Amino acid sequence: MQGSRAAARYAKALLSLAQDKNVTGEVNADMVLISKTIKDSEELQAFLKSPVVKNTMKKNALLEIFKSVNGVTSGLFEILIENNRLNILPLVASSYERLYDEMNGVQVAKVTTAIPLTPALEAKIQQKVKELTGNEAKIENIVDESIIGGFILRVGDIQYNGSVKSQLTGLKRELQNNTYVAKI
Repeated sequence: MQGSRAAARYAKALLSLAQDKNVTGEVNADMVLISKTIKDSEELQAFLKSPVVKNTMKKNALLEIFKSVNGVTSGLFEILIENNRLNILPLVASSYERLYDEMNGVQVAKVTTAIPLTPALEAKIQQKVKELTGNEAKIENIVDESIIGGFILRVGDIQYNGSVKSQLTGLKRELQNNTYVAKI
């Protein structure tokens, strides 16, 4: 993904500055808000990427939209605008979140399901994560109807595939490889 290396560097610098000022949690909350807001608004994405809109307008819009952010976060807006890198703001935010989670020993479990997770399903997934890793994790749900049912769980380098699609594929493979013909 274009700009991901630069985003990682900005995120590391931001984390370092937040640690110096003892505001890592507040900045993480800002990054979660920024990620969600930009992801949910196609208009904001287009506005921030537009080469026609002046940087001062972009800066003023960001400061207006994110009025309650920490000073360290608003400083990030300044630096990205100054370096003409505002287009990587969502990447910086997600990189910061990942670094913050790593720093605090929080795992992220990516769970692919056919339908959005309910609180009851999330509790079962959390139980499976604890069974596989011994720790709890922050759950990130990805909806993919092609898996038909069940779930695919990824935590670090561990993957557990309990999807119906996987089971059907395994059954199909087994039937194709089975040369036994029943006697009638």
